[in-house]
Amino acid sequence: MSEEIDRSDIDASKAPLMDHLIELRGRLLRCVLYFAVAFGLAFSQAGRVFDFLVQPLVTASGTSAKLIYTKLYEAFFTEIRVAAFAGICLAFPLIANELWRFVAPGLYRREQKALLPFLLATPILFTCGAALAYYVVMPTAFRFFLSFQQVGGAGGVEREALPAMGEYLDLVMSMILAFGVAFLLPVLLMLLERSGIITRQQLQGGRRYSVVAAFVVAAVLTPPDLWSQVALAIPLILLYEISIIGIWITERRRARVDATASP
Repeated sequence: MSEEIDRSDIDASKAPLMDHLIELRGRLLRCVLYFAVAFGLAFSQAGRVFDFLVQPLVTASGTSAKLIYTKLYEAFFTEIRVAAFAGICLAFPLIANELWRFVAPGLYRREQKALLPFLLATPILFTCGAALAYYVVMPTAFRFFLSFQQVGGAGGVEREALPAMGEYLDLVMSMILAFGVAFLLPVLLMLLERSGIITRQQLQGGRRYSVVAAFVVAAVLTPPDLWSQVALAIPLILLYEISIIGIWITERRRARVDATASP
C-alpha cells in the first residue's frame, strides 16, 4: 500500500515538472523567433546601424571618418555582428517579457510587485549608460587617440589612424556594454539587499572601498585613457550612493507596510 502511495506521489510530481518544461521550451522557442525576426530586420539596415555607430569617430575627427578592412570577408562579418547586436537590443523587451511570464506565476503577489520596478529600471539604466558612452565618452576618447596622428614632422614620418572595421566595432560595443552594464549597479545592490545578502549599513561602511573598486572596474572595462576611466568611475560612485538612498527609501516603505499589517 505504501509503495502505491509513493508511486502516485512521484507521478503527481512529474506532471507539473513536465508542464513547466513544456512551457519553458515554448517560451524559449518564442525568444529565438523574436531574435531571428529582429536579426533579419537589423541585417537589412546593418549599414545604417554601423554608420550610426561610426558617428562618435566622425565627431572626434571633425571630418568624414575612414575605416578599412584587411580581410575580404571582414566587412560582411562586421555587418553580421552589427545585426546581431542590434537584434538583441530590439528583441530584449519581448524576450524579457517571456521570461517574466514564465517566472511570475511562481512568485507571490508581493514578490511580483517588488521585482517589477527592477525589471522596468533595467533597460532605462542600461540605455542611460550606453548613451553616456556614445554621446560623451567615445567622442572625447577618440579625439584623444586621434591627436597622435602626425603629418610630416621632423623625421618625415607620417602617422595616420586607419582603424579596421572589426576592431572599431569591438571597441564601440565593448564601451557601450561596459557603461550599460555598469549603470545596472543600483538594480544589483537593491536586489542583493532585498535577498538579505547585504544591508544598507554594510554599504555605508564600504564607501571607501567602493571608490577604489569603481576606479578598478573603470580601468578594466574602458580604453587606457584617463578620461574614459574617470567618466565611468564617477557615475559608478554616484550610482552607489543612489543605491544606498534607494535602499533607505524601500526600508522605510517596508516598515510602514509591516506596521500597517501587524495587529
